Amino acid sequence: MPLFQKKKYIKITPNRSLISEKQVEPEVPDQLFAKCPKCKHSIYVEDLGEAKICPHCDYNFRISANERLALITDPSTFEEWFTGIKTKNPLDFPGYLEKLEKVKAHTGLDEAVLTGKARINGKEVALGIMDSHFIMASMGTVVGEKLTRLFERALDEKLPVIIFTASGGARMQEGIMSLMQMAKTSAAVKRHSNAGLLYITVLTDPTTGGVTASFAMLGDIILAEPQALIGFAGRRVIEQTVRQTLPEGFQKAEFLLEHGFIDAIVKRGDLKEKLALLLDLHDTKS
Repeated sequence: MPLFQKKKYIKITPNRSLISEKQVEPEVPDQLFAKCPKCKHSIYVEDLGEAKICPHCDYNFRISANERLALITDPSTFEEWFTGIKTKNPLDFPGYLEKLEKVKAHTGLDEAVLTGKARINGKEVALGIMDSHFIMASMGTVVGEKLTRLFERALDEKLPVIIFTASGGARMQEGIMSLMQMAKTSAAVKRHSNAGLLYITVLTDPTTGGVTASFAMLGDIILAEPQALIGFAGRRVIEQTVRQTLPEGFQKAEFLLEHGFIDAIVKRGDLKEKLALLLDLHDTKS
């Protein structure tokens, strides 16, 4: 046998199926976590609770009209009013009606405000809830019409009115027609007020533009949620116009309370009891 013998090497063919198989990455379901815009914490959605409040900094997340309805009203007491009013396109704004249809399908609402009658701790009230998920709750002709009818029917039925405001302002796609809703809704509020009936507004984040400049600030009692943005024009627009730097926290609910623009800031979890108390104190039927 030779002293040095050439070794034989066995060629091993790798399993191509194992090599080509892609690594499966763990999947995280959509909307399992939410990031707080204020403290930047990532939060397990279930930890926000029904009220959608950050457990770290008490930031109030924006909620839908139906979520708000469930938090505020007695179960199964809501009766919706004024559905099916069709939005027109007075300016022939390109793609406007198509956009409306998509938003309707996404939110389940027919417009940016939900109107009707409900009970809060047994007290009957006419209710309007604006939804920022519907084109930023901008006020077009249908929003103005629904709110005007809400006040008129509340006047007929001698009911107090509560409106939860949330809006980016007048709806630009409807031009001057949307701006006219400011006067229209304000006139309806005045007729309701002349009859000695109660009107409460709850300002939520954000309440701006033509909504702030009309019915939002006309309540007999004006409440707001913590840290809600409330104003007419944006901060940058104002600073560029007056050429001054605005104070820290300008247009936040706390700043407005300090300067007498609103009556109270109420935590979302306390709103139902606070509204029930106010309705009870101003109940002319009892």
